[in-house]
Amino acid sequence: MKITHDFGHKKIDTKSLPQRWTATGIMLMLLSGAMMSLGGCLPSSSVGIGNQRNDSQAQTEAQNTSDRDPVIVPPPILAKSSDPNFVVGVVQKVGPAVVRIDSTRIVSSRRPDEFNDPFFRRFFGDQQSQPRQTIEGSGSGFIINSGGQILTNAHVVDGADTVTVTLKDGRTFDGKVLGEDRVTDVAVIKIGANNLPTIALGNSETLQPGEAVIAIGNPLGLNNTVTSGILSATGRSGSDIGASDKRVDYIQTDAAINPGNSGGPLLNAEGQVIGMNTAILRGAQGLGFAIPINTAQRIAQQLIAKGKVDHPYLGVAMETLTPEIKQVVSNASDGQLKITANKGVLIRGVVRGSPAATAGLRAGDVIISINNKSVAKNEEVLKILENSQIGSPLQIQLERNGQRQQVAVSPAPLPAPRES
Repeated sequence: MKITHDFGHKKIDTKSLPQRWTATGIMLMLLSGAMMSLGGCLPSSSVGIGNQRNDSQAQTEAQNTSDRDPVIVPPPILAKSSDPNFVVGVVQKVGPAVVRIDSTRIVSSRRPDEFNDPFFRRFFGDQQSQPRQTIEGSGSGFIINSGGQILTNAHVVDGADTVTVTLKDGRTFDGKVLGEDRVTDVAVIKIGANNLPTIALGNSETLQPGEAVIAIGNPLGLNNTVTSGILSATGRSGSDIGASDKRVDYIQTDAAINPGNSGGPLLNAEGQVIGMNTAILRGAQGLGFAIPINTAQRIAQQLIAKGKVDHPYLGVAMETLTPEIKQVVSNASDGQLKITANKGVLIRGVVRGSPAATAGLRAGDVIISINNKSVAKNEEVLKILENSQIGSPLQIQLERNGQRQQVAVSPAPLPAPRES
């Protein structure tokens, strides 16, 4: 069961749904030095990536030796180049523009309120000072502008007090975070340097499974590491990989990536960036995921321009309708909640005060279409929503207790998540 939401850590109204429904959200641990749950309010399972500082076990790429076909088909790149060492040329071309990013965050435990009282300070002074803990992380990035703009993952620099960027030639710079977007996990850093080497950006809309790809980054503290493989798949949704709160259609690759690769480039055979390496699945081999460069570039442009990104938001938790879900709803509600639709997206909960709540959407409604476009999966709803305009009404056709209705909902800006 895959459950998707388009909201942050908000309280939702699910009173009209069966209490015994459960989610199967998955913990996705990211490729930098810190780890975080991407499941939002959902419980976690066994999918993830280890910590850069604490997990020293590198994953190795599984090789398939069971192919009995005697015909050896060359990789796509060999159809374009007669040089079997094409990776060397790509690395020499773009390697100097790949950087290491180290971040530091200082966390102080909160002093009990009573010790802030002047009466107690007269006796105890500052002996009850707050202990401080330093959390360090490391990741990768790549230079997209000769003036010092660097693209990386938001989780690499999230909450950092200091950011240090190290170039391949050994120079180090203090980095300034121009903006970060947790919804897509994209961030932009600026360093004070000019005439820097850059990487050309490719087009992730034309990618095909089977294409040769190259990853460069700093996995497990091993700087300037190069791996290669193929593009395994495109269009992997956030819920497919256990990141249901991310609005990204990920690129899947079998090129070996590990903790510390996060934010580094995934390149095509011409040395153009087609994706930004982001995550792998714990316990798996050859299952890496990257943010398509078209998505990363679109978000980066907004971060550079205004320091933030406004994502359209409805305020619903939803689930793809299946025969099994229909049966669960019918049994749990003793037939009082009637669903006749065979496909659609079931609303499991609505955030109080959200655009969905204002428009009258309820838990138990089934979304049939949006703006006359049929929807059958959670991901289809999120894709339409992400491409919509804030404040511009969406015409939603839904089924409520067996009856079709048309409701107009105007998306609002996605609220910022609460700091834990």
